[in-house]
Amino acid sequence: MIRPAFSLAVVTCALLAACLGVTPAWAQTWPNRSIRLVVPFAAGGSTDVIARIIAADMAGPLGQQVIVENKAGAGGSTGSAEIARAPADGYAILAATVSTHAINPALYSRLPFDVIDDFTPIIHLVDIPNVLLISPVVPARTVTELKTFAAANPGRLNYASPGVGSIGHLQSQWFANLVGIPMAHVPYRGAGPAMQDVMTGEVQLMIDNVPTALEQIRAGKVNALLVSSSGRIAQLPDTPSSIEAGLPQFIGYSWLAFLAPKGTPDHAVTALYEAAKAALANPQVRERLQALSATMVGENPSATATFLRSERDKWRPIVKAVGVQLD
Repeated sequence: MIRPAFSLAVVTCALLAACLGVTPAWAQTWPNRSIRLVVPFAAGGSTDVIARIIAADMAGPLGQQVIVENKAGAGGSTGSAEIARAPADGYAILAATVSTHAINPALYSRLPFDVIDDFTPIIHLVDIPNVLLISPVVPARTVTELKTFAAANPGRLNYASPGVGSIGHLQSQWFANLVGIPMAHVPYRGAGPAMQDVMTGEVQLMIDNVPTALEQIRAGKVNALLVSSSGRIAQLPDTPSSIEAGLPQFIGYSWLAFLAPKGTPDHAVTALYEAAKAALANPQVRERLQALSATMVGENPSATATFLRSERDKWRPIVKAVGVQLD
């Protein structure tokens, strides 16, 4: 009869603790080791650089390091799947992007995870605008001039991308469809080779994110026709926005959000959100991110959940119109 009495006492204490709002001991000790942040792309890209800047600053509020691991593959799906399957204990985070959680669900009929149901949103961190680039050999500096050139030179325009299904591919074809200019797609293995051929005029156009294109734009090696945003950006003050260029529907950002596995405890999600939000408020962090053309957002978990759904729903018809399916 001792064991039943002991069990009843344990249950009673647990219920009292819950009613009184007492935090369990395991929650009080979290985090007691480093936290893993998976970037599902290779090191050195914009996603990796921005994630590392923010992760380094989160260590102060959390009292533990946030260690970045690069897990590239399958357009970001390899690393994303790893976090979707990770224990929901607050020690695993994913650096999610427009590719992993908006474009890939439309490109692939079967992903090894559900982009909404298998993750817990933490924070929508930053937006990074993309820019439409044109080779200096093409005598066009505005969208209107590009249309005029295309009409006078049918079949002369092609666009480059870092690969089939990349945001550069999809957004370039989206642009071509909107302005009614037939253009052939020339896929490359990465943005670097694509940019090189746009600079020489081998291919005439491409869309890239602002941080990686900025140096070539400022050097005059490529020209910027528009930034795919609702307003001009400080880094390219002379480049019109999509709205100014007469394409108000052509607004599309690269973005970064932190997500955790589904079921991650609320106290961990809140602490991770507050640590990341504090990083975005740090003047030194803001300066570094602004130099990369990143716009600080800092949406809370609820707003991030809404944002993820809206991005998934936005890109599905775009991918369908482009006509790309990768499985």
